Amino acid sequence: MSAEDLEKYETDMELSLYREYRDIVSQFSYVVETERRFYLANSVDVAVRNADGEVYFEVRMSDAWVWDMYRPARFVKNVRVVTFKDVNVEELDKPDLRLEDGPFGG
Repeated sequence: MSAEDLEKYETDMELSLYREYRDIVSQFSYVVETERRFYLANSVDVAVRNADGEVYFEVRMSDAWVWDMYRPARFVKNVRVVTFKDVNVEELDKPDLRLEDGPFGG
């Protein structure tokens, strides 16, 4: 496989992965970013740990989707990540769950 073929393959895989993400993102509550990967999850627990003066983060997620084009199975029931870098957790906006303006909402 030439370098050009490899680049085209990676571009095609990234586009496919983006389309999958776009189709499933509404099924999740959180976006989690670590230095190595990007996750969608419905449950996230981040714990700061300290071992021999080294601070690290332990991130546990359940019902997760892993952004990684080289993984054949991106949906996982449980995942545990240990990292020495920052972890970013954001709650996803659920616009389809908002009540309309009116007597009971808004």
